Amino acid sequence: MGISLTLRFLSSFTLLLVIVFVCVSASTELNSRLAEENKLQGLNNSSMTDGLDDEKWRNEHAVDNPEEIASMVDMSIRNSTERRNLGYFSCGTGNPIDDCWRCDRLWYRRRRRLANCGIGFGRNAIGGRDGRYYVVSDPGDDDPVNPKPGTLRHAVIQDQPLWIVFKRDMVITLKQELIMNSFKTIDARGVNVHIAYGACITIQFVTNIIIHGLHIHDCKPTGNAMVRSSPSHYGWRTMADGDGISIFGSSHIWIDHNSLSNCADGLIDAIMGSTAITVSNNYFTHHNEVMLLGHSDSYVRDKQMQVTIAYNHFGEGLIQRMPRCRHGYFHVVNNDYTHWEMYAIGGSANPTINSQGNRFLAPNNRFAKEVTKREGGWNGEWKHWNWRSEGDLLLNGAYFTPSGVGAAASYARASSLGAKSSSMVGMITSNAGALACRNGRMC
Repeated sequence: MGISLTLRFLSSFTLLLVIVFVCVSASTELNSRLAEENKLQGLNNSSMTDGLDDEKWRNEHAVDNPEEIASMVDMSIRNSTERRNLGYFSCGTGNPIDDCWRCDRLWYRRRRRLANCGIGFGRNAIGGRDGRYYVVSDPGDDDPVNPKPGTLRHAVIQDQPLWIVFKRDMVITLKQELIMNSFKTIDARGVNVHIAYGACITIQFVTNIIIHGLHIHDCKPTGNAMVRSSPSHYGWRTMADGDGISIFGSSHIWIDHNSLSNCADGLIDAIMGSTAITVSNNYFTHHNEVMLLGHSDSYVRDKQMQVTIAYNHFGEGLIQRMPRCRHGYFHVVNNDYTHWEMYAIGGSANPTINSQGNRFLAPNNRFAKEVTKREGGWNGEWKHWNWRSEGDLLLNGAYFTPSGVGAAASYARASSLGAKSSSMVGMITSNAGALACRNGRMC
């Protein structure tokens, strides 16, 4: 009898300890999220930026210590993994972006919470979080100068913040570039939306853009035409290259869960002083020059560029530039590289490339096993470029050629556990690309 009472007491005490631990952990996580949300609420909601010549642009949007941001991504991944191990989310994957919102069955009623789930350099991109919803009901694009209400073009040019959603599945064939205004979210969750067979998306001299859930493919060069960029302005556009998403002189940009393929130029290009960008959870296929980050070797303003490339799947039919970097700072973390024909990651003009926890599967071609490619840097200059690999999984003879002095002491201390193990990349990236979400279900 005494033993039985003792055992029951111990069991009750153990259960109480577990409940206290879970409550404390949940409270800590909630307080952290509220603190971040309060920080985001304080952002300046100006709708347009002035241009590249303002020195304040660089000071406002560039991060003083990019190593700290890279460490924050590591911490976010580790926290997400720990939550999953503790059983907080039965649907958790260890992907901190997805675990932030995909477990919510009512995600479609709380769409704007997505804006609080970003990580990396583009983590403060709030898009149209503070504005109203705009429902796109018309896939047409008959007049790029005077777009009809209800079209995507009419939505993205407005001056006020907007969270843009779609009434139904649609294929949008744009006559000219879709020129976005500041503080916009394009959110295609719950429907099947393709931007294809015409012009595609231009993000130029604006800030706070989120693009989520689109199929972007078969983009064509367009231009030599008048195009509206705001309710009060339209102007002449020269020929565009045919990029899937072109980011030009812009900041606080988050490109998440899109499927991109087969465009005339790049799938995603970021140039001319763009910074504070995260490219995450995307599925790239069937393309040559996938991603260009940096305008030219001589354009030194791109030294401010800071881009996080995380949880993407670089898939079949890809050849090179995943990404190709110039100048700035690039954190490439927990991506799955299953196909390339020439190389995966390249660069010139002394970029800092920090590769962590990626999975690189080399092609069978014995002359294309190297992950990295450097252009320029003659006379051994490239040996001083800071390219590093930490915890990457190199398969089928893949090899990464490092250079430079390695991680700073402060970064090494903050990242002693590294990114999530590269052996888990398959799980983290298994849902890369546009998701098939349905109302009332976990996405």
